[in-house]
Amino acid sequence: MSDERPTSDAAEDALDKVPGEVRATDADAWAKACEEDLAAEKARRRTQYGQPPGSAADELRKLVDTVADKLSGLQSPLFGAVAGGAAQQMVNQVVQQAKAAVEPVIERNPDVFDHLAAAGSELLAAYRSAVEAQERRWTQDTPPRPRDEGTGPGEHIDLD
Repeated sequence: MSDERPTSDAAEDALDKVPGEVRATDADAWAKACEEDLAAEKARRRTQYGQPPGSAADELRKLVDTVADKLSGLQSPLFGAVAGGAAQQMVNQVVQQAKAAVEPVIERNPDVFDHLAAAGSELLAAYRSAVEAQERRWTQDTPPRPRDEGTGPGEHIDLD
């Protein structure tokens, strides 16, 4: 029975697999599996941590919109009931003008805001490093200074 021959399917599979050769379908399957794993991981992180922040320009747009909405909805008792409508209209107009001024700057220079955000992060890291170094110097154990063994705890000062 040691003379058994492999079946025709097994022989074809053995012939198809040449050592060192990667078939195109294998590479596509690997890339597809990696994409699926990455998509699943991104979905898991979105559900766990929420939507990731956008670019600095997008975040600035969100901030401007939020501030504009808050200012538009603000009811000020300082203007009184008579001037309240006119004051509210004036606030809305100022908010719209500010948004109209900021939006073109954001559109033309989105990369600038990314660079400014990165620079701000670097400045914060440098400040944090300086503060931590100072705190280490304050809290490290230093040996007490030797006291002068004079006549007493104080020093005589001649006032004449």
